[in-house]
Formats: sequence, C-alpha cells, structure tokens
Amino acid sequence: MAELWFIGLGLSEDAPLGSSAQKVLAQAGTVFLEEYTSPLTDAARRELERLTGDRLVRADRGTVERADSILEALRTQRFVALVTAGDPFAATTHVALRLRAEEEGHRWRYVPGASVLTAVPSFLGLQHYRFGRTVSIPFPAPGFAPRSFVDHIATNRVAGLHSLVLLDLEPASGRFMTAGEGLELLRARDLPPRALPEETELAVAARIGREDASAWFGSFPALARLEFGPPPHALVVPAPELHFEEAAALARFRTKPPLGRTPAP
Repeated sequence: MAELWFIGLGLSEDAPLGSSAQKVLAQAGTVFLEEYTSPLTDAARRELERLTGDRLVRADRGTVERADSILEALRTQRFVALVTAGDPFAATTHVALRLRAEEEGHRWRYVPGASVLTAVPSFLGLQHYRFGRTVSIPFPAPGFAPRSFVDHIATNRVAGLHSLVLLDLEPASGRFMTAGEGLELLRARDLPPRALPEETELAVAARIGREDASAWFGSFPALARLEFGPPPHALVVPAPELHFEEAAALARFRTKPPLGRTPAP
C-alpha cells in the first residue's frame, strides 16, 4: 500500500511549502507536476525543481486522466506526489484520480492551497455564498463555437447569483486566453434576447495572489479599451442586484466609460 499526496501550492509567488509537504516531496519516488489546470509561478516552479531534482515529472491532461503512470508509480513506491497550482481538488480530474487510487488500496493525503475559486471573489469583495455555477470559456476552433457559458451566466443572473468565469489556457504551448478575448467571446456568443446587455457591468481580475494583482470593474465598452497585463485573467459577471457592501468594494475598481459615452441610468 502506497500513499498519494495531493499538494496545492496556492496562488502566491512566495508562499512557502509547509513542513509536511516538504517532507513528502523529499521522500517521494516520483513527483508529478500538473500545470494544465493552472500554471505555477516561476518562483514556485524553481523551488519545486530544487526540492525534487530529476524525480519531477511533467504531467499533462492525458497523464492525469488516464492515470496509468501515476498508478504504476504507486505500485512500486511508498510515496508519490501530485503537485498543482491553486488547490488540487478544485479540479474534478484529481478527485477521479483519488478514487482510482482508493480502489487499488492506496491511501491519499491532501495539502490544500488557495484557489482562484475563492481568491477572485475575495479580492473583489464579493460574497462567496452569492456565486452560482462556475463558468469556463474555451478557445474557439473551426467547427467549435459553444455558447453554453452564456446560458449558464444567464441562469445564475436569473437566480440573483454572481458568475465566476474562468478563461481557457494551454500552458504547454504558452497560450492563455486574455480577459479581452473572453469579453469578445461573451459578446459574440450572447445572441438576442441578450443575457448581458451592453450596459452590464463586469469585473476583470488579473494575477490574483501575486504582487501585481489587479482588478477592473465596468461596462463592456469601458473594459474593451483597456489592457490588463500578463495572464492569468478571470472574469466575474455580478448578480443584477449587489449587496451595498459588495457595491462599495467593487467601486474601488471602477473604470471610467470611454469618452463620448455616458453610463446607462
């Protein structure tokens, strides 16, 4: 029987690894680094490489979903680790891996980390319990132009809930959807009757957990003219009605409308 450790490194560039995580990383026969759900910061990657050396294995989506190499490592080693940015169990693929390890008789341990699912609402000052279903915008491709993310946002808004909108990424190829691209896709897929009229105000959050974290709040026209800096980015579509404290918190990030435009009443 082996032990599979799920280790979350959080979102901060300089968050130290706890002593228990450092101990298992020192003992693990293999350390799988999964970055397809969220990339590590350069500092976190360097620290991980320092602690693990040639025992570090890059794990893409197929490695984790098939899990063959991870389960094989568990059959021959006492400790195996899967390391992710954010929180490991924010991704359902990792829960599926945990269940497969249990089915083979292995134990698992969990080192939680800060997740974008809670960090973005916290940074913006929005109440966590007022969020509905999390939404993801995928990269479009020939013959692939889904609009289900708009439908999910509309459902959340009808229920009086905020929507956290995650943007697609392909870290292996250095491709990250920007907030500007996400906003364009929202407008392109939001066909009449519109779930998000032009005067709808949204929030953009960038690099949350890092020194240069930033956020913006405004209408589509106000946000469309801005540059948001390096990724990762996320969007939030607030509920139609804000709590007064949420409104006050978002006001800090408000951007002015373009010249010649006046805000909708």
